[in-house]
Amino acid sequence: MKTKLTTTLFILIGLIVSSQELPPIIKYSSAVYGAGNQNWMISQDDKNYLYFANNDGLLEYNGTSWQLYPGPNETIVRSVKVIGSRIYTGSYMNFGYWTRNTNGRLKYTSLSDDIKDKILDDEQFWNILKYDQWILFQSLNRIYIYDTKTKKMEIVAPKNGVIKSFAQKNAIYFQTMKEGLFEIESGEAKLVSDHPVLKKFTIANVFTTDDGLLIQTQQDGMYKLSGNSLTAIATDIDLDLKSDFVYSSQRLKDGSFALGTVSNGIFILTDKGKLKYHLSQSKGLSNNTALSLFEDKDQNLWIGLDNGINCINVQSAVHSFTDDTGVLGTVYASAVFNGTLYIGTNQGLFCKPVQSSSDFKFINGTKGQVWSLFTYDNTLFCGHDSGTFVVTGNSAKSIFSASGSWKFEPVPGNKNLLLQGNYYGLSVLEKVNNQWVFKNKIQGFDYSSRYFEITKNLEIYVSHEYKGIFRLKPDKALLRTNNFYTYKSPQKGQGASLTTFNNHIYYAYKGGIFKLNPKTRLFEKDSILSSIFEKDEYTSGKLIVDNSNKIWLFSKNYIHYFSASKLSNQLKENIIPIPSSLTNSMLGYENITQISKSTYLIGTTDGYYTLNIDELSFKNYNVLITDITSNKQNEIFKNVAIYNDGGFDSDENNITFNYTVPEYDKYINSEYQYLLEGFQNEWSEWSTKATANFKNLPPGKYTFKVRAKYANTILQNVAVYNFQIFKPWYSTNFAWFIYFLLTLSIGYFINKAYRNYYQKQKEKLIEENNLLLEIKELENEQQLMKLRNEQLSQDVDNKNRELAVSTMSLNSKNELLAFIKEDLKKTAQNDSSNIKSVISTINKNITEEDSWNVFKEAFDNADKDFLKRIKQMHPALTPNDLRLCAYLRLNLSSKEIAPLFNISVRSVEIKRYRLRKKMDLQHENGLVEYILAV
Repeated sequence: MKTKLTTTLFILIGLIVSSQELPPIIKYSSAVYGAGNQNWMISQDDKNYLYFANNDGLLEYNGTSWQLYPGPNETIVRSVKVIGSRIYTGSYMNFGYWTRNTNGRLKYTSLSDDIKDKILDDEQFWNILKYDQWILFQSLNRIYIYDTKTKKMEIVAPKNGVIKSFAQKNAIYFQTMKEGLFEIESGEAKLVSDHPVLKKFTIANVFTTDDGLLIQTQQDGMYKLSGNSLTAIATDIDLDLKSDFVYSSQRLKDGSFALGTVSNGIFILTDKGKLKYHLSQSKGLSNNTALSLFEDKDQNLWIGLDNGINCINVQSAVHSFTDDTGVLGTVYASAVFNGTLYIGTNQGLFCKPVQSSSDFKFINGTKGQVWSLFTYDNTLFCGHDSGTFVVTGNSAKSIFSASGSWKFEPVPGNKNLLLQGNYYGLSVLEKVNNQWVFKNKIQGFDYSSRYFEITKNLEIYVSHEYKGIFRLKPDKALLRTNNFYTYKSPQKGQGASLTTFNNHIYYAYKGGIFKLNPKTRLFEKDSILSSIFEKDEYTSGKLIVDNSNKIWLFSKNYIHYFSASKLSNQLKENIIPIPSSLTNSMLGYENITQISKSTYLIGTTDGYYTLNIDELSFKNYNVLITDITSNKQNEIFKNVAIYNDGGFDSDENNITFNYTVPEYDKYINSEYQYLLEGFQNEWSEWSTKATANFKNLPPGKYTFKVRAKYANTILQNVAVYNFQIFKPWYSTNFAWFIYFLLTLSIGYFINKAYRNYYQKQKEKLIEENNLLLEIKELENEQQLMKLRNEQLSQDVDNKNRELAVSTMSLNSKNELLAFIKEDLKKTAQNDSSNIKSVISTINKNITEEDSWNVFKEAFDNADKDFLKRIKQMHPALTPNDLRLCAYLRLNLSSKEIAPLFNISVRSVEIKRYRLRKKMDLQHENGLVEYILAV
């Protein structure tokens, strides 16, 4: 009972799953763009940058990065309008414009500061309009008209305020509470219509037609105003519009209308009022309240939501169906059969009428994993985890349940036989009495056969992801095979597959794509097809051949398909630049089905998307440098001018470039290459990263170039920025000039110093030589003086010797006379008178005093002033002492001195001792040495 109830609920849920294929939706949450939740108005400049009036300020988006500029006084920005090179905004009690600085950043200039006294308290500016040279800023009370030529401001102030204002061709309209629709003419308000509907219901927007106005009300649908006549216009969603409250509306370039509601997302109507799309939170939007709508230059519809920003690629060749409920699950197979679209998923088999927006219906009995759908002989076969089903309408009949079924192939030469690959080998289906039934399993081969192909001579090739490629030859009755051959080359590989294209069997895995040579029965590498995996990263080897004989392959960044050329044997390659990361394909289980001549259905993990290859067209955008920052080591980055050549100090050599291609296609990523001439010789690898950073650039001149590839086509322009890293002050030309002067100066001074040094050395040498000569002369003089002194000394010695000799002679004379005198005394006894006379004469000649006086006079002549000096030094000396000093000065011995004093040698020694005492000489000092030194 529980199982039946679950199945019933599953079926009921499946019946209510919406199946409308919708254009791609790109979601930007407040966390992504880094600003407030609500976005009140949207505009775009000539570079394709987008601007949003956000709760936190003015929000800018260049296709790659977001930038928030806080509003005046950090208030909510309610309106934004790009007019020329200025971005006008309105906020709380302030309005003005933003202009771009040379560094790419925006700077605000207020227009309302000059009329502060005229702005009402608590007034906010909700809309900005342009008419010729005038810019209109609308609040809920008044309209301020700014003349860009005269810089003057006029004010239109209806007594009941202004609900909304509208600019259409050559007119400006506004609605006043309970008064109707007005037009501004000559700066004054003129009533256009006061119809009760226009007085009762708020107008969401006004559109011009050839014969009047189309008026979209917030709660009463759409009306046409012709003259004074107001006529309701019927649409597919009249009931919805009257209950959902249309807050914003926009007429698109193709004539259709986009209506944003408060609680039910947006509706897109044709110009005839037919519903094209209804997008809500349950169908892909981030939020059900659309505060603002804007169509950009590429016809993308931007929605400023109550919580986030969404972009709808309305004109995209890609439309997607996303199963947010999880009822359908991952799509593994699809087929169009008898006007019905069948979707095989991991949840079972679903169907709906093709090209309709009706709901998918679950086909009973198919719950579980569907692997493949195959049409043959006006029959739809379903390969299922439970076996094989034949599908008729919205019912399915099981014809094989012994094993899961992978795929099906007709048997050449017998249209009533089908070969099917199962989990445990190959088996045969046969058409009996117009009914397909299981016939037999081919014995002798028991490997899983997810991919297999059969040739005309009934050779079967099987690809096994973990075993490689097998070749087997069953008997004619397809009952058994005696043996099979396992290929060593090419090798096995994850995601490998096998298919037949242009009557050739192809095998693909990460090592390349190989084609079977029917003669040698060997696989040979196909260079054209293999180049796909060489150019782009391998994700899967899945090969799919469609009904138009095109072969499809998938890589990381592209979908490829090849078709046979009509004029040659070469294959023609086509590339769809949709990366696998955006399509959410199940790797290794990619599937694509041709559902019309040019439309293909591709399964994803949460639904599918359709692709019209005839509508694939790509605009040629420009790549732009958005900002350049530089910094010194360990300091914050600062923005620099991007419109002029740059110059940076030597220590400000960390440069970061940010660039973008301002396009907003969900399924196409722009790729970039950059080159820094002066630093690199080759372009960088292609990358989706929109920034380049260079650190510690050496001084020099550089040219930064960046180019982009969009939809696998290199864009025509190359963004260029020239800059220079200056040399440090000590390496500049001026510094080198100073160094040169300093070098010359230093060289001059060094040379001068050397010259002075050598001159001084020369002078010193001369001086030394002169000194040496003088010394030599002095030495000579000293030598001469020495000789003279020696001569004098010798003379003194001679004189001293002479004096000593003379003294000795005198002493000898006195001794002789004394001896004679003694003899005479002995003789005087006989003749005393004569002898006494002789003795008297002798006594006169030997007078000691006379001898001393003679000696003294001679000694003073020889050694002048000695006696005076010794007397001055020792005043206590007696004349006898001085006499002894003189004899000692002559270096006479005690024995020689004794006769001079007429005393004994002993007495001389006593005299010498007494003399030492008087001179107070120490024991160790010799008397003679002392006297000689005086």
